[in-house]
Amino acid sequence: MPTRPRTTHRPRRCPIATVAGSGSSTTQAQQFAESYVTEDLVLRTARSLAHEVGLDAVTPGAGAALRLLAAAGNARAVVEIGTGTGVSGLWLLRGMRADGVLTTIDVEVEHQRIARRIFSEAGFAAGRTRIITGRALDVLPRLADGAYDLVFVDAEATGFHACVEAALRLLRPGGVLALNGMLAGGRIGDPAARDAETVTVRETIKAVRESEHWIPALLPVGHGVLAAVKC
Repeated sequence: MPTRPRTTHRPRRCPIATVAGSGSSTTQAQQFAESYVTEDLVLRTARSLAHEVGLDAVTPGAGAALRLLAAAGNARAVVEIGTGTGVSGLWLLRGMRADGVLTTIDVEVEHQRIARRIFSEAGFAAGRTRIITGRALDVLPRLADGAYDLVFVDAEATGFHACVEAALRLLRPGGVLALNGMLAGGRIGDPAARDAETVTVRETIKAVRESEHWIPALLPVGHGVLAAVKC
């Protein structure tokens, strides 16, 4: 009786794993994600002004994520730490309720003057924003407990711990904390990176992840956004 030839069965590869394993494909996917939601003239102007004054504004992808978080939570009261020239604030306002108020804090009066003009040019009435000049850690204690739907932090890493603690007090249950810059310039996954900023970011990510008060996710958009819902 003739012997049937043996058939070799090759293991099937997961198409998602195949795409994820390609470095160039990953880079292209990230670029596509960043350009998925386009910015209008007002946002592009705010971004250009940020560059002129030496600020690194949130990327379009991170901005879109902020707008999504604000819209998903039907946010009426939002605190922003780091006004800049209004890029992130404008994204937040566009996700908030029509009667929502953005409280935005920064030490730079000139940056806030630019942001105020940007908000106006985007069609938001003056009453939609509360612009406070000062150090965040001096201003935050004056804000009401449990009165906010979202707190966004775009500040120096040295202040992350204090801002997280303040957000826990300020947010209502179910409110959202969002911190920008949580990929530490791409160094977050490098065990050899032990500079002060990277170490602080790692400690913040770990503390939020291990806390019983937060349900977190690290979003790989822009410079990295750590989002966490208050339990």
